[in-house]
Amino acid sequence: MAAHIEGPLYYERLGRRGPPMLFAHPNPMDQSCWLYQMARFSTWFRCVAVDVPGYGRSPKAREGLTLADMAQGFWEALDEATGGSAEPAVLVGCSVGSSIVEQMYHLRPRQTAALVLSGTGWHPPAQDAPFVPGRIREYTREGLAFRWRYTFQDLSPAFGATPLAHHFAEMFTERNDTSDVESILHQFRALGAPREANFYSGIRCPVVLLSGTEDGAHASAFRLKEEIPGCEMHVLPGAGHACHLEQPWLFDRRVIDFLKARGLFPAG
Repeated sequence: MAAHIEGPLYYERLGRRGPPMLFAHPNPMDQSCWLYQMARFSTWFRCVAVDVPGYGRSPKAREGLTLADMAQGFWEALDEATGGSAEPAVLVGCSVGSSIVEQMYHLRPRQTAALVLSGTGWHPPAQDAPFVPGRIREYTREGLAFRWRYTFQDLSPAFGATPLAHHFAEMFTERNDTSDVESILHQFRALGAPREANFYSGIRCPVVLLSGTEDGAHASAFRLKEEIPGCEMHVLPGAGHACHLEQPWLFDRRVIDFLKARGLFPAG
């Protein structure tokens, strides 16, 4: 059992055939933000979307939580969802989800078929993540109510003004009753902690990075591409941090093309 987490992480499944594909969500959303990708990729993959501790319907986290704890919890959720098959999986993440799947690679490199990263960029592994103190202040001051405002910070201004964006914000915040602000604070502390020097450079599986031009992390995404050996990158014009939610047609096409080019897309 993953340390500093009060039980198995919650997950949803879609698709009964093919290799496994795991999805790790961004703050402040939950696993349901992958609804478009779950629907699309379940045609070929066994899709598993997991709630980070403190979000959605996953259990609480305890003080001392680390990024490795969360990655281990995600592997355990995938093990349960796939009957412990240990089959290599495609790991898909956005924002904190990208950090989680990168750490998942380091825990089980042989079981990682490929990484799909989005909503992320580079910062020096040996230093604290610069955005973390601000998020901790906002969650400490506003509690779970901050999730509503935070959702729109993950979106481009154009998409954030639409009724669909408000629908998503309502859907995520309707689950505040099953979420836990202290766990979220523990998660940000874990996310902000320094990492091993080879956190990026030590990744040796196929990697694709998708970045929206309206994402605050977009400028540093180009450095991240250079730090991960052989990383492929695609830009999604006009998309924000959660580019998979704003432009699923383009996000999915880039992922499909990437997997096909590397022989990782199921035949048929």
